[in-house]
Amino acid sequence: MASAREMRLRIKSVKNISQVTRALETVSASKVRKAVNAVMATRSYATKAWQVLRHIAEQPGRDSLHPLLVKRPEVKNALAVVVTGDRGLAGAYNSNVIRFTAQKFDQYPVPVKYIAVGRKGRDLLYRRRKDVIAEFSNLPAAPSFVDVSAIGRLAVDEYNNGNVDEVFLVYTDFVNMGRQVATVKKLLPLELEEEGLVQDFGHKTTGPAPAYEYEPDQRDILDEIIPRFTALQVYQAILESQASEHAARMVAMRNATDNAKELVGALQLVYNKVRQQTITNDILDIVGGAEALAAK
Repeated sequence: MASAREMRLRIKSVKNISQVTRALETVSASKVRKAVNAVMATRSYATKAWQVLRHIAEQPGRDSLHPLLVKRPEVKNALAVVVTGDRGLAGAYNSNVIRFTAQKFDQYPVPVKYIAVGRKGRDLLYRRRKDVIAEFSNLPAAPSFVDVSAIGRLAVDEYNNGNVDEVFLVYTDFVNMGRQVATVKKLLPLELEEEGLVQDFGHKTTGPAPAYEYEPDQRDILDEIIPRFTALQVYQAILESQASEHAARMVAMRNATDNAKELVGALQLVYNKVRQQTITNDILDIVGGAEALAAK
């Protein structure tokens, strides 16, 4: 059995760790509120942009409107933009995204290239020996559209240049503080959902399709907005993923703090037993010595 001094050192060490996890939980709680506000501020615009793109794509002659709307007759290569975090201590958040990506694309019928957004995802993809053509890490805590627009431009360029025939976006959809869902979305070419349903970042709504009028011309508008809206979908996915990461880290740190408290209680019980055993041994030594003196 460990000595009382060793038990005191263990208890002190666990208490120090619990202070760190409690501080990380507080920081994550503050960050997740800001991230959720950013998601809600942009979600309506991103959803409306997606609806407009779908509406234009449903018009007659969509294949002649814009190259990004054309489905390639033969798919030879695919590209997946995988969004993870730069830091750990978020429970299974990062590993869940990579595991979900592997389930979707490990057995894909064509070769898949990857764009890694986040240091943890990049490292895990490299460890699995995936073809990572670009990586974006150390994004700002509150990224702007300008900070992440290069990711969307790169995906569009790869598609326009014929290097890939499909582009997918893998990210974590923020549902609430206790639930975040790994999601895959097809970015290019624009994929139409079932008639009467609009896919809005994991949320489906029903109702009649909205009507739009375009000026000056659909083709001129598409040349400008499709690449921008594609980058917007990436931006929205990164905001969703950041909110999910902070929520996952907050929950993980809360669980770690609770576990540390339970461990301190268990160690304190063991320490009390060791201390009681030491006191008992000292008493026995004193009694034995007193009896020896009396007998002498």
